[in-house]
Amino acid sequence: MIKRILILCLLAFSACTAQQNEENQSTTGPKIITAGGTVTEIVNALGMGEYIIATDITSTYPATMQDLPSIGYRDQIKAEGILALGPEVIYMEEGYLNPDVVTQLRAAQIEIHSFVKPKKVEQTFTLIQKLGELLNKGSEAKAIEAQVKADLEELNNYLESVDSEPKGAFIMARGPQTVFLAGEETFAQEIFALAKIQYPAIGFKEFVPLTPESLVKLNPDYLIFFESGLQSLGGARGLASIQGMSETAAFQVGHVVALDGNYLSGFGPRVGQAALELAKAVRQ
Repeated sequence: MIKRILILCLLAFSACTAQQNEENQSTTGPKIITAGGTVTEIVNALGMGEYIIATDITSTYPATMQDLPSIGYRDQIKAEGILALGPEVIYMEEGYLNPDVVTQLRAAQIEIHSFVKPKKVEQTFTLIQKLGELLNKGSEAKAIEAQVKADLEELNNYLESVDSEPKGAFIMARGPQTVFLAGEETFAQEIFALAKIQYPAIGFKEFVPLTPESLVKLNPDYLIFFESGLQSLGGARGLASIQGMSETAAFQVGHVVALDGNYLSGFGPRVGQAALELAKAVRQ
């Protein structure tokens, strides 16, 4: 009787061990580090988030990424810190790591793939496809693309139902002494176009320091910020301290919109949702 019980116990233990081994095998995968919020978001959307062992400080979505070890931000990132984490592959925005760091990591047999950060919807689709191919997640990539297209269709349906096309200005702020106006060839120009917002900042590229004269001349109907940027100025009330701000129609009527930075500028899987939220925010 005792012998029979022992045999049954051994069989049960063997079954549990086999099941555990199968589960461990099913969850094994590459140890991934991502650098760049959009890349991180897409890797997660493809169902590979559980294999990300660390990421950078711009990777705030999904929120679970903020619980992982951080490799830092761009020029602050050192090869030694990454190697200590033991990654097998790194997916990053083009130019995110210094060339010397990339050389050291490749010398240590770390696989590295870099991608252009999207500034247009077409580039969003390209990045989704490339990551889908590399991660063997082709069907998942197609599903994400389909959702993005559905979001954009919802955006277009909304825009067809409204007549207004307000004028906006995107302001990048990192405190009262560091305030810039977005010009051409920026994410702002593209997201404004998607949301059918007039983009008056024409005649210069990228970002330039904001001056009272340029602000008054533009006189936008809406002022658009990153949430973190507006907070760095002390919130909507703090805008009064910026010269020329109180003379704009947007400030006078409280037309100030702030959205999460990665959400608004990332051009990732949520680009259609971000454009729709922005479109609605400037037509309330």
